[in-house]
Amino acid sequence: MAAVDDISVSPQTTQMPTRYRSGGEQAKAGIILALPATLLLAALMVGPAILVLVLSFTDASLGLVSIRFVGLDNYVRMLSDPGFAISLRNTALYVLVVVPVSIGWGLLVALLLARARFAAFYRTVYFLPVAATLVALATAWEAILHPSLGVANALLQLLGASPVRFLSDPSTALYALAGIGIWQLVGFNMILFLAGLSIIPEKLYEAAAIDGADRGLKRFLLVTWPMLAPVTLFVTVMTIIRAFSVFETVAVLTQGGPVKSTTVILYTFYEEGFRFFRVGYASAIAVSFFVFVTVLSLLQMRFSDRRADSKTRGGRS
Repeated sequence: MAAVDDISVSPQTTQMPTRYRSGGEQAKAGIILALPATLLLAALMVGPAILVLVLSFTDASLGLVSIRFVGLDNYVRMLSDPGFAISLRNTALYVLVVVPVSIGWGLLVALLLARARFAAFYRTVYFLPVAATLVALATAWEAILHPSLGVANALLQLLGASPVRFLSDPSTALYALAGIGIWQLVGFNMILFLAGLSIIPEKLYEAAAIDGADRGLKRFLLVTWPMLAPVTLFVTVMTIIRAFSVFETVAVLTQGGPVKSTTVILYTFYEEGFRFFRVGYASAIAVSFFVFVTVLSLLQMRFSDRRADSKTRGGRS
């Protein structure tokens, strides 16, 4: 017993062991744990992006032994290249058709489904094209738009109209692709508008009803449309970016034809880099497209922040 009583327990032995004794050690451990994922991310995303940027200033081409620095020649060539001008014109026309129609249609569907019966079923039906693979959808549309065996021409003949060469006629091919793009984007826009409609306070509609705007267009213009402004801005920017990024349907259905009537920017990039192997010029197209998308996204963020700040100041005042 005396031996046991003589044992002195130091305060250090009674403390629970701690793995990290300071904030600096915790930060160091966090950096060590995050380092593998950070290096992998840099290798897969940042590294190739920097490589493409560097190649855009060279005459790199598959098969050339040496690479020569050419400065801004590839970017100057884009401004004078008739093929790129055609792809830019076709892309702009595609965007002008797809963006307003898909946004307006998506908003209309969202308004109809906001209070409709079986809304979940209809939402699923409209969203299916968004979830499906674009290559598979393009293959299905190729069968639908076939000039002799397609369902579309069969319906036209039943209505007494003559068959239309949707994908093989230069005057209709781009509009046929635009119709597919609209069909694919409506569901995406509908979901975003439904999310915006769900956060509009019901008391605003009650106040509008007191002022006589209890239904119809007055109610929409007085309450719904102003409250959907941030969502509409986001939907517009996202739709523009996705419309400018059209590639799969062109690659599967038309390959840029007929007579370059459906050649778009990303398909031109694909042809220059993977068909003609002009890597430097293709890299310049990719960098220009990336800069355009980045600027568009930054403008959307800036306008959203300004609107949020104005609302905050208005609420405080």
